[in-house]
Amino acid sequence: MRPEDRLLLHKHTRREFRTRMDSGELRACIIPIAAIEQHLEHLAMEHDWRSANYIALRVAEKLSPHVVVAQGVMAGISEHHMKHVGTLTLTPATFLAVLGDLIDSVVRAGFENVLVLNGHGGNIVPCRAVWDQLLRKFQVNLQFLPYWDVLTEADANELQSKSIPGHAQEFETAFALAAFPENVRSEAVADQPDPAPAMATAENGQLLIDRTVDRVADYLQEMLDRKRTAEVPAFFE
Repeated sequence: MRPEDRLLLHKHTRREFRTRMDSGELRACIIPIAAIEQHLEHLAMEHDWRSANYIALRVAEKLSPHVVVAQGVMAGISEHHMKHVGTLTLTPATFLAVLGDLIDSVVRAGFENVLVLNGHGGNIVPCRAVWDQLLRKFQVNLQFLPYWDVLTEADANELQSKSIPGHAQEFETAFALAAFPENVRSEAVADQPDPAPAMATAENGQLLIDRTVDRVADYLQEMLDRKRTAEVPAFFE
């Protein structure tokens, strides 16, 4: 396997995956979730999905060979964006059912540390509303983390708008400029009422991406070291 393929569950053959699990080499799984939705006139609609995966893959690389990324779903809960054609959305019930099935799949594969890494604001409230039920069902160290939650007010102050994350605003535009600039339509950045996207720079994007990767990696390492464990709700006696 190519080194980069070892980071992705779907690039393994069943023998390769089984061997790594049986040896104890693989110890954690990241499930990235996000959305495919409108991002104003200047960002590609895959932004949330691609950014969550970008962070997940860099974290897995940083913690290699112990982490694998399971890419199981691209769309999220985006009903509030459906006025803009092209957006894809799942109902909360469908999304949570699919996410639950993905978690079930990796738990049955043997993972006791599972990080659901979120890249879309619309997924947060529904996920948090059912998280205790998922913990009760799966009985593993299952964590939910919007990737920008590791950034602080001091980090936001690196931006002119001083705002993180914001929908297609300075932070997300800077992220795209640094990580996948082909997704930014430069001619459309300034051609809109909101001035924040035009404040974005690739330099600030790279700075904040690097901090995010380091801190999410620290978060996951704490999971592996059992310093960060999910509190599983007790069953009624």
